[in-house]
Amino acid sequence: MNVLTDEELNYIRKAGKILRGCLDFLSFEIKPGVCTKKLDALASDFIVKNNAKPAFRGYKGFPASICTSLNDVVVHGIPSNTEIAKEGDIISVDVGVAYKGCFADGAETFAVGAISQAARRLIEITKEALKKGVAMAGEGRHVEDISWAIQSFVETNNFTVVRMFVGHGIGRKMHQEPEVPNFGHPGKGALLKNGIALAIEPMVNEGSADVKILEDGWTAVTKDHKLSAHFEHTVIVGERDGEIIT
Repeated sequence: MNVLTDEELNYIRKAGKILRGCLDFLSFEIKPGVCTKKLDALASDFIVKNNAKPAFRGYKGFPASICTSLNDVVVHGIPSNTEIAKEGDIISVDVGVAYKGCFADGAETFAVGAISQAARRLIEITKEALKKGVAMAGEGRHVEDISWAIQSFVETNNFTVVRMFVGHGIGRKMHQEPEVPNFGHPGKGALLKNGIALAIEPMVNEGSADVKILEDGWTAVTKDHKLSAHFEHTVIVGERDGEIIT
């Protein structure tokens, strides 16, 4: 695990501030009839105008600046001119920002117009699970203290956590050690140190935890085609909990 310098921490804080602004901006554009390719273009423009770079574009060949994941898409949905959000959908938007060689990563699931009570509860539980995880990102704790906080809360509320994809360390690279699963055992995993940055990201399914990847090699969907939600913050490990920078 890499402990970041004060300068690097300030760079990822700046990246996180830009990312937060981008998600807030997109929240006003997410409504019935919006094309996911339009969201991608708007996000790219926002990031570039803030003197940063869309970190996802070209990353391992990914063809867009953000991920747009509708309904049963768990993560890594590719924006498309033909994919139109409709009333009652939920959409997860995942954004990466690079600023002066340092990275921030964040995601949020949005309602498209009026959504079902069940869909709203899934979003609320996933968002709260992220808060539970961030609260455990303190110096002297272990990675899986975060994992267990997320898993136990989600499963108590009769949802499931995705196991195919996990959170991660972040800072000088988009993805680096340690992995941060959304499942685990208290007291296990790497010891957390002040100045380490983590991307904590519960992915929560309405039904089974099982996921499959489509033929495009990116889009991951629930096997039972039930809904999935995704929230993510980049946090800096602090003395008691995580400092949210996104």
